[in-house]
Amino acid sequence: MNYKKKSEMLKALGHPVRLRMVEGLLRHECNVSKIVKNLKLPQSTVSQHLGILKNAGVLVPQKQGVETCYRVVDQDVEKIINIFKQT
Repeated sequence: MNYKKKSEMLKALGHPVRLRMVEGLLRHECNVSKIVKNLKLPQSTVSQHLGILKNAGVLVPQKQGVETCYRVVDQDVEKIINIFKQT
C-alpha cells in the first residue's frame, strides 16, 4: 500500500466542504458553476477545494468545450463516503 498517497487522499477529504463536493460528484459529474450554485460558496473557494482534491488524486478534470467537469477517480474515496453515509 502506498501510505503517502493514502494519507494525502485522507487529508484532502478532511474538510466538510470537500466531503460534500466529493459526495455530490460521486452522484454525477459537474462543473464549477454547478458546484458554486449548490454549495452557495464563492467560485474562488470552490476552485481552491477542487485543486486540493485534484492534487491528491481524488478528482480528474475533463474539458467539455469551455467547461471543465470533474469526476471522482479514486475508488477508495467512494468506499469511504459510503461508510460515512452508514453512520
